[in-house]
Amino acid sequence: MNATDRVMQSYGRCCASPAFFDDFYRHFLASSPAVREKFVNTDMAAQKLLLRQGILNLVMHARGMPDTKLRALGCTHARTAMDIRPELYDLWLEALLKTIVEHDKQADAATLQGWREVLVKGISVIKAGYNA
Repeated sequence: MNATDRVMQSYGRCCASPAFFDDFYRHFLASSPAVREKFVNTDMAAQKLLLRQGILNLVMHARGMPDTKLRALGCTHARTAMDIRPELYDLWLEALLKTIVEHDKQADAATLQGWREVLVKGISVIKAGYNA
């Protein structure tokens, strides 16, 4: 099975877990004061919906979808907009992988490596927009 198929199956199992997105934000917000600062006035219910779609966009990009949505996200997260510094995506990725391990009981080393490969491809597109 290829990485994107493995990730799609894993993501389905994660989304079936009611606490998945709450647990992700618990891990992500705990990862850094800089992360917590970015979410001070955030509607977290809406943010969880955005996250759900954002992860899907990252996976779809790895499957060949054009990078249009990811480039747009890079613009909204750029230095001149929300100022989401590139290193915060590394914390985001680690928080997500930690949450996947907790919620996808079938996740093994190959699944986690697949997640990393799939997400890094799209995250690099978003990061590239930081100084644009």
